[in-house]
Amino acid sequence: MNLPKVVSELVAAQNNFDSAAYVMCFSETAVAHDEGKIYNGRKEIEHWIADSNERYKATIRPESFEENETECVLKAETSGNFPGSPIILAYHMVLSDGLIQSLKFTG
Repeated sequence: MNLPKVVSELVAAQNNFDSAAYVMCFSETAVAHDEGKIYNGRKEIEHWIADSNERYKATIRPESFEENETECVLKAETSGNFPGSPIILAYHMVLSDGLIQSLKFTG
């Protein structure tokens, strides 16, 4: 599967539970949506992913990738310490200048 560099880096960072590398995939003004909350900017995103990694130990295995003019969607099998694991999640991303500007998950 041919993924944009930043998406490949995000997958690797997640699978290594590396919150510092994960947050560097995002722009300074990025927004992440998860579990009904919104995280603004790299600092909030890094705190969110560090906490999420600690609680869920989630890893992702890409299944498909689609891109259009406004967003790209990575569908991945997501496994970890959460009810219903593993599940297929869609990672909706807006990319800008090689970085993630927006990330939202759907099941």
